[in-house]
Amino acid sequence: MITTQPGPDGRLRCSWCLSTPEYLAYHDTEWGFPVTDDRRLFEKLCLEGFQSGLSWRTILMKRENFRKAFDGFDYRLVATYTESDVQRLLQDAGIVRHRGKIEAVINNAQRMIELMEQEGSLSAFVQRFKPADDGSAPVVRPTCPESEALSKALKKRGWKFVGPTTVYAFMQAMGLVNDHAIDCVTRQAVADFSKETRK
Repeated sequence: MITTQPGPDGRLRCSWCLSTPEYLAYHDTEWGFPVTDDRRLFEKLCLEGFQSGLSWRTILMKRENFRKAFDGFDYRLVATYTESDVQRLLQDAGIVRHRGKIEAVINNAQRMIELMEQEGSLSAFVQRFKPADDGSAPVVRPTCPESEALSKALKKRGWKFVGPTTVYAFMQAMGLVNDHAIDCVTRQAVADFSKETRK
């Protein structure tokens, strides 16, 4: 089960977010809040791919550098990147310089265009894999059946660096699951925001 501890204001929060100020701000204002904007969803899938094998703090601290390096994760622009762009990115000390992950972002941008043409939006596509919320306390786990299914669906479409653990982290962050602890102050904020976005 996900545990909580008092934050700087005395209110209970998921324990993981209290290790750094960056995590705290991310937890309180982003993590778990539903996102429907396709560009933001694409960005998050890319960043989760870069995070594979690293800490999320590493990616969070470099996020603005990533945005600058990848044209704001405008997938239509990224899809046109060539080997010269790969070389440029491999020289950029502000991001994670991993050829396979860089090439995966370019590939996924191309796959994103195909998905948008076929499905209308990435948001609508991933919503099909949203687990039912039965109100039970979230548990610490690397994947769930729905993230495994979404990972498989994306891989079938040719996406890369979208394994089930990466996809589950994406689902948690983008509000497809509310994995804030039951007594976390942000859990209710996420639930309220979710209701508003459905109106």
